[in-house]
Formats: sequence, C-alpha cells, structure tokens
Amino acid sequence: MSKTTIAIIAAVSAATGAGLTAAMYSTRSEKKIQAAHSSTSVSATSTTSVPAPIPGPLSLSAKDIIPPVDPAGLFQYGFPGPIADLATRPALVSSFDRRLRNPSWVVEHITAASLASPDGDRKHSVFLEDPSVPEKFRGKLKDYFRSGYDRGHQVPAADAKWSQAAMNDTFFLTNMCPQVGEGFNRDYWAHFEDFCRRLTQKYPSVRIVTGPLYLPKRDQADGKWRVSYEVIGNPPNIAVPTHFYKVIFAEDGTTTGPVAVGAFVLPNAAIPNQKPITDFEVPVEAVERASGLEFATKLPVQRRKRLCADTVCALVIREYADRQKAFLKPEEGEKKEKVPGVPTRTSPRNANL
Repeated sequence: MSKTTIAIIAAVSAATGAGLTAAMYSTRSEKKIQAAHSSTSVSATSTTSVPAPIPGPLSLSAKDIIPPVDPAGLFQYGFPGPIADLATRPALVSSFDRRLRNPSWVVEHITAASLASPDGDRKHSVFLEDPSVPEKFRGKLKDYFRSGYDRGHQVPAADAKWSQAAMNDTFFLTNMCPQVGEGFNRDYWAHFEDFCRRLTQKYPSVRIVTGPLYLPKRDQADGKWRVSYEVIGNPPNIAVPTHFYKVIFAEDGTTTGPVAVGAFVLPNAAIPNQKPITDFEVPVEAVERASGLEFATKLPVQRRKRLCADTVCALVIREYADRQKAFLKPEEGEKKEKVPGVPTRTSPRNANL
C-alpha cells in the first residue's frame, strides 16, 4: 500500500468520513483512465469510471449538538439544594440537615489540656435555637417541650470546659438530637462520652465525629425492611434518630504517625450499663454506608490502627442519672439536701424541659 493511500485512509478515519471516501474512489478512477490511454490493448471495461458514493450526513459529537432546552435556567430563581448549614465555632464544627432538623455530623477535638481547664460552667449556659439556620428549617426549643426526649448533645458540654464561650457553643440546637433519657442519654451514652475523654490519658490528641442515623428495621409481619422514626414538635418538626454513631481518631500527636480509629453505632434506646461497648463497634465503612458520609478518605491504610486493638475499650460506670435526680428542683416547701461528695449543679444534664 502506497504512502498516499495510507494518508487518505488516515484522513478518512480521523474526520472527514464519506466525502473523502468519494475522493479516494475518484482518484483511483482517474488512474485507471490514464492507464487505459497508454496501453496498446485496452478492454472496454478498463476505461469505465467508478461512480462516487453519495456522502451521508456527518456525525456530530455530543458537545457539538445545541440542546433545545435549558434545565439550568431554573437556577435563576434559586438553587433547590440540599444545603448543609455548616457552622464553624471554637468548640465544634457542625453540618445541619434542614429536612430532618438534626445535625448530619458534629466534629470536636479534645486533649488532656483542654479537658483540664475549668473555665466553663454549664450552669451559665442555656439551650439556644441556632440563628445561622433559616427560621423555617430551624429546630425549635418548643419542639422538645414535653416530647419525652432529651436534647441530646452530640458534642458534650463536658468536652468544652476550656472556656464559657466554648461551652455555650455546645448548647445550640444544631448540636442536639432527640435522645432517650433514662438508660441512654443520662446513662450509657454519658458513660461512652466519658470513655472518649479518658482516651486523652493515652493519646495526645483525640478527634471525634458524632451524628444520628436512621436505620431500617425488618417488619416481623411481612419480613420487609423499612425505615421508621418518630417526629416531634407541633407541627411535627424534628426527626427522632433510630441510632447514633461516633467515629474516633486517636492520634499520637504527630502528622505522620499511626492513628487509632474506632467506629461505634448505638441504638437510641435504653442500654444496660453492663453491656460492653465493643458490642457496638463496627467498621468505619459501615457507618459511611449508613450515613452517606466519608470520614477517612485521606488517611492511608498503612497509618490506621484499630482503636479497640490498640487500647482497652471499656466503660467506667458513673451514676449520672442518680446525681441528676439529686439536682432536680425539689417540690414546693421541701428542702433540698446536698448529696455528699457531689458538686452542686443547677441544671440536670440535657433535660427536656
């Protein structure tokens, strides 16, 4: 095959299609005619030219097609979302879900030094609606009133004692979810939060992300899986999570050292204090699948360690609920007795009134 033929075929393959194909056939025909004139004996068919094919329509790439519609034109009136209201505060960073009126996640960072500072006192803090969230999407204080659920901190107030302003940050409702009180928020969950704080005795830096989950449950009647959760408020406003997660990153204080990672999913229900916390340990990927979030995409696998293999994962049971009952407002005409060895605190932990 000649160089000219190769060049023509390349040109045909590259772009021009049927038009150049016709030119190629035409070129061959001219050569045949010239050969016929120079020959002493020419057959009748040797001088017949090959008819050029009719070029078909050129194929256009998707980018060359001008669409007759403009879906993005709707955005001139506003972008529908979903929009995550991101709040960056000294004590925490939170992402708020407007549909469920709960945070999707709340991030905190604790160290031994931050926990040792006594400058914040929860008796000076009050629960607040978050003005950074548009009013129509905001969780309201009245939604919790007589709901039967606690305003459950995702970042606990006890983790932000290093300043009063930091502690106040933890009382915005964008850091709250409805939590079962007795047996969970005031008991097992509180012990779990204490476990996280005790990790700073071994690890110089502990980072925690906490949030709600809405997990499916198999229907006993038909065997099908369904997601079902209560909604509190009047009108119904705030979703009650079925579960809560914590993903913990325990660091050695360097930017390149190993990181002990632990993920836990707990039901929003009363849990016996005797139940091991390791019963609720799950792979990080399980939390990611359930939440639609990603937590460790930039942490190389070679730097990861399993938290409960690197340290003992066990709760220390402290009777928070009994202490809170001691601080409840006594009935009228009844003198409140001070409980020996228990510091005075005027507000019970995350009460729902």
